[in-house]
Parts: sequence; C-alpha cells; structure tokens
Amino acid sequence: MSIARHLIVNADDFGFTVDVNAGIVEAHRNGVVTATTLMANGDAYDDAARLARETPSLDVGCHLVLLQGRSLISGDPLLEKFPELIKALITRRVDPYFELRPQVEKLLACGIHPTHFDTHKHTHVLPPVFSAVVRLAHEFDVPFIRLPFDTGWLPVQGMDRWYRRRLRKAGLRSTDHFAGFRLTDSLSEGSFTKALKTLRPGSTEFMCHPGYLGTELRKAATRLKESRQRELEALTSPAVKRLLAEAGIRLTTYRELRDA
Repeated sequence: MSIARHLIVNADDFGFTVDVNAGIVEAHRNGVVTATTLMANGDAYDDAARLARETPSLDVGCHLVLLQGRSLISGDPLLEKFPELIKALITRRVDPYFELRPQVEKLLACGIHPTHFDTHKHTHVLPPVFSAVVRLAHEFDVPFIRLPFDTGWLPVQGMDRWYRRRLRKAGLRSTDHFAGFRLTDSLSEGSFTKALKTLRPGSTEFMCHPGYLGTELRKAATRLKESRQRELEALTSPAVKRLLAEAGIRLTTYRELRDA
C-alpha cells in the first residue's frame, strides 16, 4: 500500500512589501499556497499582520531575519551578506538568539502564534543560528522548523542528516521532505509541475516567493522581482491544481500536521 503524499506550500517574505503580501494572499485564496512565514522587521509588517488576521485559513509562521532589513532592537541595518554573518558569528559580534527573540515576540504581541520557523536566506544552515532557532522553538512552543536543504540534493546529504538528528534530539519536528530552494528565481508552472511529479511519500514543504510586481517591489532591495510574478502565476495555475488532484497529493498545513 502506497504512503500518502501531503504538501505544504509555504510562501516566504510575508511582510516584505504590500505587493508581496497581496500576492501571497492571492496565491492562498485562489491557488495552492497553504502557509506563509512573516518577517517581523518587514516594511509591510502591519499590512501582513492585518491580512493574516483576515485570512485565518492561512497558516502563519515566523521568517526569522538576521540578514537585510533593520534590527528590531537597535533600529540599525542588519548585515547584508552571508559571509559577513559568518564572520560576525565567529567573533560573537552577533548573538542570533538575542536578535531573533524580539521578532517572535512581535508576532505574539499582535495575536499571531507561529506554527513554524524558517529563516531569511536560510541562515539556520549555520549551527549557531540553528541552535538559536531551536532554543526559540522550545521557549515559544513552536513545534516545526524548516529543513534547510532540498531533500535528495547529493552535495548536502551528510549535513541534511545532521540537522534531522539535531531536530529529533531536540524533540522538534519538520516535514519529512523539503523542496524549492534550488528553484528560487526560476520557479514557473513548468518547473513546479515537474517537481510535483517527483514528490516523495510523506509530508513535504515546498518553499516559494510569490508576489505582484508593483511599485514597492520594483523599488525594494531584492533580486527577486519579476520572478515573484511568475511564481504567483504558477501557484494559481489551473494545470497545477489538476495535477495535484490527479496525483492524489493532498494540500495541508503545519497546523494540521501538529494536530494529526
């Protein structure tokens, strides 16, 4: 008997700009997005928090940010590049727990209890950041942390096993599989359907970055601009919905996995 396939489609960067927020909600209401992760330091945080309250079917986690944007503690700009963060962690100039804790508290203060954690730019691939995220998950009773690597990606299989062991040892959970990282900036209806056809049994989180290409996004400091519009089109595609139905892939949320 085959094992069922359950899919969480998570839209990152909720709170980045109002046009990204609108695209995420559209991809949920009229597409296949089931979850999102909210940036507490995003310029459009208040708009995203309002939309989250107005859209209770959308599962909301916290998109923890150590790179780009501004610190909630000092108001100063955060570091921009991954190598800068590595150096700052080695020299202990950045304390990830200290920086990230207020971000979780901000969501809680507006009535949003995150069901899952992930990190902007996947900074939790770095062990000190991963440890801080685990500590926050315990402290705030958040059961799920995103796997940092696409399942089956040969160059990182050893590291993937290490992170899975760490999660189990910490008593925390993830989906069985993770996908979408390697399709960042290239997700389309074609590449999405190809990925869905190879979905493994069990639960999978698929990461995406939809949005409308509006004025705010055009001006924002990000390389993901036109690609967000393409992703939105893919995530609301009738062909994608038909494929999910024909393949027996069930859309789900972290809330449903938690309560199962």
